[in-house]
Amino acid sequence: MSGVCVYKIKIIEKDINPHVDKWEAEGHFPAKEVFKLLGDAGYLGVTKPTEYGGLGLDFSYSVAVAEEMGNINCGGVPMAIGVQTDMATPALAKFGSDKLKREFLAPSISGDKVACLGVSEVGSGSDVASIQTKAVRKGGDYVINGGKMWTTNGTQADWMCLLASTSEGAPHRNKSLICLPMDAKGITIAKKIDKIGMRCSDTAQIFFEDVKVPVDHVIGEEGMGFTYQMIQFQEERMYAAAAAVLPLDKVIAETIEYCRQRQAFGQPILNNQVVHFRLAELATEVECLRALLYRTVGLYIEGNDVTKLASMCKLKTGRLAREVTDACLQYWGGMGFTNEVLISRFFRDFRLLSIGGGADEVMLSIICKYMNTLPAPPKKVQK
Repeated sequence: MSGVCVYKIKIIEKDINPHVDKWEAEGHFPAKEVFKLLGDAGYLGVTKPTEYGGLGLDFSYSVAVAEEMGNINCGGVPMAIGVQTDMATPALAKFGSDKLKREFLAPSISGDKVACLGVSEVGSGSDVASIQTKAVRKGGDYVINGGKMWTTNGTQADWMCLLASTSEGAPHRNKSLICLPMDAKGITIAKKIDKIGMRCSDTAQIFFEDVKVPVDHVIGEEGMGFTYQMIQFQEERMYAAAAAVLPLDKVIAETIEYCRQRQAFGQPILNNQVVHFRLAELATEVECLRALLYRTVGLYIEGNDVTKLASMCKLKTGRLAREVTDACLQYWGGMGFTNEVLISRFFRDFRLLSIGGGADEVMLSIICKYMNTLPAPPKKVQK
């Protein structure tokens, strides 16, 4: 694995990091070019089946790759890569037909196609079961109407892993995941959303008007989409934690170096016990997050249900990322409030971690459910 990491780091150092400042300023990065580089090197399908171009390794290797993506000097590019590897493709790899895997998974692994995930909507973010996009069966096609919001890679994607209601009935049993080509007639990319962070990662609002897609583009069984998406969410949440630990280490290390050089009242800022104790505490918290992640991944690859632990990873990642970047930025003083230093970028980028992929409050609800601590439903009052 060490040889793999060294080669990948060279790609980051040679082909990605030198351009990050420019991409951030432009609010865009060339996903097709970057993904092709990573695909050719074998990093977009480490856990995917070998017959479709993957490496066939267990999820711990995907986490290793995600951690190394933390060497990229922004949050937007690793997030976009994570959509490709651990958010839009896991269900397809696990449950999709051979035809769909050859048409959509294989080129996503090679970097020849960019994937996006269509779940969130204007009125349905945290409450996935309430999505309104519908795919009505007419003959051999589904006719899709509705829209998606907050779609990472949306303006550059070749296909979408779309969650839509394909029948009436219970909201957890009437949805399907569909491989939707983004060049299909009736798809409109309404706008690219202007964000405070993750600026180089494109985020789109998309509308569907009578979009036709063959029925055989359904991933796995019709009506199982909600379940499949919940499975995909587990890998997404572990990816979020894995991609954050290295940047948090880096933020702390750079803050230590800056505080060693910055003088106030005749001595380095770092000489103040309140500063170096706080940095030690934050470093300890990051190490605890890493241990929680590794435990979760270890249980996951053994086939255990890690919904609670993955939710804990996601919750802790979002909250710790906010705590670390905020505390460290304070020690940078006025310089931390500029766009000239990395801490300010991660301060903006990492705010998303408590929102995207399931807000903190959703993670807490899931954890409570698995701890059996949710309040009992109110009793009906007899009149």
